[in-house]
Amino acid sequence: MVSEVKQVSGRGIPLVGDDIDTDRIIPARYLKAVTFDGLGEAAFIDDRTALNGQHPFDQPQYQGANILIVNRNFGCGSSREHAPQAISKWGIQALIGESFAEIFFGNCVAIGVPCLIADAVTVKQLQELVAANPQTPVTVNLETLQVQVGDFTAPVTMSEGTRTAFVSGAWDACGQLVANSEQIRTTAAKLPYVGWGKLAAS
Repeated sequence: MVSEVKQVSGRGIPLVGDDIDTDRIIPARYLKAVTFDGLGEAAFIDDRTALNGQHPFDQPQYQGANILIVNRNFGCGSSREHAPQAISKWGIQALIGESFAEIFFGNCVAIGVPCLIADAVTVKQLQELVAANPQTPVTVNLETLQVQVGDFTAPVTMSEGTRTAFVSGAWDACGQLVANSEQIRTTAAKLPYVGWGKLAAS
């Protein structure tokens, strides 16, 4: 399937700090948006404003980076799906961290953004390596469950069910419906209650 996510390659961006909640990722005032378009520009907007250009999402060396390296309990707080959407719209395609809030993690899976776990020592090493050389290639491999930053390789983890969903493309519910549209039509034609709406309309 085209929705398969087996590997994410590019460059890393370190975001140091525990318990970064969804309100910091995307403030509540942005939840009025009808679509998620444009949310990327507002990702971490309050933190970025406070840091006056020194936030990683504003620093020139990290522009175009697509693998976010975070610490413990990332995405905690409210369950807003706008948070992973904002990160994704900014350009992030995968996250590596010590731990993720459960609902945030699930919302990331729903949009095809894998969140992988590494121990605190490994995360610190990854953040330091990327900070020292932001142009270093970073690859996250979901098949082997490894992350590589330059010459450094380390293990990462993800539940087997979630990993399989990404590698097989099963995370993409809409994609599965489109890919199996003929089977759906065949099954629907055999169901006696599917035509009820037509009878009611006539």
